[in-house]
Amino acid sequence: MKIKILNFILVMLCASSGTAKVVLPDIISNNMVLQQDAQVRLWGKALPNGQIVVTVSWNSQKFTTLSDKEGNWEIGITTPRGSYIPQNIEISDGESVTLTNILIGEVWLCSGQSNMEMPLRGFQNCPVAGGNETIATSGRWRKQIRFATVPWTEALSPQESCRGNWKISSPENAQWFSAVGFHFAMMLNEVLDVPVGIISCCWGGSTLEGWLPEKVLRNYADIDLDKAKKRQGMQCLRPMIMYNGMLYPLRKYTIKGFLWYQGESNVDKFDVYTERLTTLVRLWREEWNSDLPFYFAEIAPYQYGEKLDAARFREAQYKAQFVIPNCGMISTNDLVEPYERTNIHPKNKKEVGKRFAYMALRETYGLRGFYSRGPEYKSMSIEGERVVLSFDHAEEGFSRLEEIRGFEIAGKDSVFYPAHVKVLYNERKLQISTDKVSEPVAVRYCFHNFMLGNTGNQMELPIVPFRTDSW
Repeated sequence: MKIKILNFILVMLCASSGTAKVVLPDIISNNMVLQQDAQVRLWGKALPNGQIVVTVSWNSQKFTTLSDKEGNWEIGITTPRGSYIPQNIEISDGESVTLTNILIGEVWLCSGQSNMEMPLRGFQNCPVAGGNETIATSGRWRKQIRFATVPWTEALSPQESCRGNWKISSPENAQWFSAVGFHFAMMLNEVLDVPVGIISCCWGGSTLEGWLPEKVLRNYADIDLDKAKKRQGMQCLRPMIMYNGMLYPLRKYTIKGFLWYQGESNVDKFDVYTERLTTLVRLWREEWNSDLPFYFAEIAPYQYGEKLDAARFREAQYKAQFVIPNCGMISTNDLVEPYERTNIHPKNKKEVGKRFAYMALRETYGLRGFYSRGPEYKSMSIEGERVVLSFDHAEEGFSRLEEIRGFEIAGKDSVFYPAHVKVLYNERKLQISTDKVSEPVAVRYCFHNFMLGNTGNQMELPIVPFRTDSW
């Protein structure tokens, strides 16, 4: 509401003086990155019913449009291939505004809760591995990486603008950049050799329902919409306020895709998460009017309690990638230290960011020669006292032959025991057995709230936790 009032006052002041200076949302600012080879959108406020002229520095073309009776305007401009040459954009409705130091490259939106939000400087008592060095050397990326970070902003109705302008990479700025987003951007830049812009739109502790609109939440019997209006208890658990105040205002900004790391606040809703994540992706794509890729991170091992809610939640996440088109999940099962059992913010954010980059580079940009997914359970066969498991994404075998941990096997009594694992080298399969089970029925791998696996495929991407039973 405050933003709307401010914009109204600015437009009225311009109108009363007979001249105008275009008012732009924060996300359209100096230092921004625009998506390459695209028709990108710019928008803002100006005098009502006036002509808007946009001039860009990369060619001689001018783009024009008209503002409406309330002074709102929107225009599409064509961008070239990405480069490190700084560009300018002049926007005028009689009086001009010039945006400087703009780069053309790849733009991704990162969203979710605290493990995506976690900055390079970490949280209190929760460091980011290598964070100090990454921050200290971040100035080397000033021409390659830019960030726009949207601060926590609550709203009960969809807003047209939010805070969060673009920053260059420097120690002063980068300490607040999303660690996952920054390492994703570094890998993307190294491979594609174009600038990378990251929009970080996260709220620590937020539920998935916080990133959905009221029109959807009305259909969820377990969601109390009145809770959104009550500023009591943990603000981050309120439904719809992040969608309204942070996500919706960005919908016009042209991006390449979404990265999502969320779920810790939804582990008790494992039975509905697949469906709700599918709905979220569909609605976000509608907002951007594009079938943008959506990649998300499996929640990390953490000691949530005695029940297996987190294990079942990861199973729901895994299933979602087969329901949602143009989508994929990266596993984090091996990226936690044993002593981080009670730390919901594991320090290894570099590998999370790199795994997101592998997935984007292979599945969005079409590069080959490397893996983007770890082994995923395919099938099992029972051979006497042993079970043989087959996997997708393990065509060249596994990352180790000995001391493989995390597998359990059970008979008809549904009691699971730690299993011995033998790699069937030529077959690219795993043989599972234990002397405690003579007639095996089911196998599980890291199907616990906290259990760390140590095996992956030839490229060391981890086996995704799974179970063959439905008990």
